[in-house]
Amino acid sequence: MVKVYAGTVQALAGIDLQVEPGTVFALLGPNGAGKTTLMRILTTQLRPTSGEACVFGLDVVRRDGQVRKVISYVPQEMSVWTDISGFENLLIYAKIYGLSAKQRKAVIQEALESMALGGVAHNLVRTYSGGMVRRLEMACATLIHPKILFLDEPTIGLDPSARKVVWEKLVSFKRDYGATVFFNTHYMDEADLYSDQIAIINQGKIAKLGTAEELKRSVGGEVILFNLAGTEIGADVLDEIRQSHQVKDLLISNLELSVVADDAETALPDVAAILNRRGVPVKKISLNKPTLDDVFLKYAGTRLESGGRIGEVRSVRRMIGRG
Repeated sequence: MVKVYAGTVQALAGIDLQVEPGTVFALLGPNGAGKTTLMRILTTQLRPTSGEACVFGLDVVRRDGQVRKVISYVPQEMSVWTDISGFENLLIYAKIYGLSAKQRKAVIQEALESMALGGVAHNLVRTYSGGMVRRLEMACATLIHPKILFLDEPTIGLDPSARKVVWEKLVSFKRDYGATVFFNTHYMDEADLYSDQIAIINQGKIAKLGTAEELKRSVGGEVILFNLAGTEIGADVLDEIRQSHQVKDLLISNLELSVVADDAETALPDVAAILNRRGVPVKKISLNKPTLDDVFLKYAGTRLESGGRIGEVRSVRRMIGRG
């Protein structure tokens, strides 16, 4: 599948991807890699330039109306109203979904209880915490028990405890209704803990696909992380390190040098000696097994940065909350 904007900007450059029903699928990629474009195509908001995309066998272009009946989508931006109650938000969504008057009360109550919001159902949403707002958005999205739930940065900007609660509710929903959860995130720990499969997208293409453990094993060996002290490292130094005994691969991102070796303890003295001889100051050295951060660096060529985006989302949500 390909998506080109304005005839020149290629957002997706030939995506070939299949997601198993009833699984939690994580999509990771740097900003501008095509994550949101792919999700908007799958949720019928955009049309692909070429190729096709199907959701449960339904073509998202030719059968878009049927697709929308089996999916729900939670965007990064706030999707509930803050000047009415949680119950009233759910009532609006129930009417949008076409639920009958007889169905609404029971369905709304079930959604509130499933997201642990029963006690604040009639409070104004502006009084909710960030985690409660996100759970209300999930409740709105799961009212019709969708077969697949698309989540664009579901917990961005939330504190760790609120993120944990949101994911507990999502996993429970997936288990109870056999739903598929398709999400993208800047939090590597969420992809590691909750996903059944992970795809890394870069420059509009799938760079790597597998379970968290498969992806970590694909890095190979062990990782020596050198935090450099404010000095860029030259290409000639990197070439010398690559030729060092035991070194299988190396990656540089900002002032972090990751060296992959079969045996980190054996490789460490040689690499440290090269850096010392070449006058590259090192602040800290750590030895680790490969993590998803290392996987991402290997296949996307950069670390996954979330700070700026989190601040932006928090700012927008504060403005919305103030009305």
